[in-house]
Amino acid sequence: MIVVMQKDCTEKQIEEVQRRIEERGLKGHLSKGTERTVIGVVGQTYPELRDELELLNGVLEVVRISRPYKLSSREFQPEDTVVRVGNVAIGGDKDFAVMAGPCSVESREQVLATARAVKAAGAAVLRGGAFKPRTSPYSFRGLGQEGLEYLAEARAETGLPVITEVMSPGDVELVARYADILQIGTRNAQNFNLLEEVARSGKPVLLKRGFASTYEDWLLAAEYILAQGNRQLILCERGIRTFETYTRNTLDLVAIPVIRKLSHLPILIDPSHGTGKWYLVTPMSMAAAACGAHGLLIEVHPTPDLAKSDGAQSLTPENFAKLMNGVASVLQALGKRVTSVAARGT
Repeated sequence: MIVVMQKDCTEKQIEEVQRRIEERGLKGHLSKGTERTVIGVVGQTYPELRDELELLNGVLEVVRISRPYKLSSREFQPEDTVVRVGNVAIGGDKDFAVMAGPCSVESREQVLATARAVKAAGAAVLRGGAFKPRTSPYSFRGLGQEGLEYLAEARAETGLPVITEVMSPGDVELVARYADILQIGTRNAQNFNLLEEVARSGKPVLLKRGFASTYEDWLLAAEYILAQGNRQLILCERGIRTFETYTRNTLDLVAIPVIRKLSHLPILIDPSHGTGKWYLVTPMSMAAAACGAHGLLIEVHPTPDLAKSDGAQSLTPENFAKLMNGVASVLQALGKRVTSVAARGT
């Protein structure tokens, strides 16, 4: 349930409601919007609690939330969440953030060259995998801390914030020392211990949809992060597993308007994993922009044919620049813009 406070309520009244909720063994999550202030009640509630809370000073009404996911729902927070990473805004109605870089960090030279190229084309965040989950144990699984150090060096040179995947609760502290955004991949989308540990890092989190997750599964996974008090959460649709085998996955663009209706969280699209074919990445990126996505997660490699992972779905810097031009034209028609660290201070 959520407690809707009166517009003229005081901080003392808000604190009293939160104290009463905690006395009942529940958690209260405060959300202050432009139109209203609400307190989400998380835990095993009981029918009489509604009457108890409505008697408190400053309370307008207590409303039951019908959906199993609470903190991620628009019932709890009608306004869009905007996650800010440095000067980069992710979410809202105007900005469109593109995160780009190699699937795997392979060398210092590769990371620096890619970072320079994607920034020049207008990317706002550098992506790169230092720890890589692979289907086969014999595939390249990343450079680990060495890869994180290369990403940090690229950030220092270009000013691009860094997003990278964390795979184990024991690695969260290490990865958080180097990364600006912590990514949860599809294989760990319901690794609830990892979700909670990542949330406690205090860093922004990008949560990919599990390849067999429903929308409800996905948003319930998001609850694990939000319930820890970390509201800097970004969702990412990366394709789901279906009967189709021509593409690597089936990119579910319907997820964009559905999630935007159900949740206040920003949603990005990963057309690289969603298709598995480089020549499909640009049209799907433009379609995602037209559908209302808040940004993209794109794989870019200087020499895709030599990539140690996912070369078939990686764009060259030249093709990435063409993608950015195409996306910009779609956004312009919608009255939106690509947000970029190159435009910092403007």
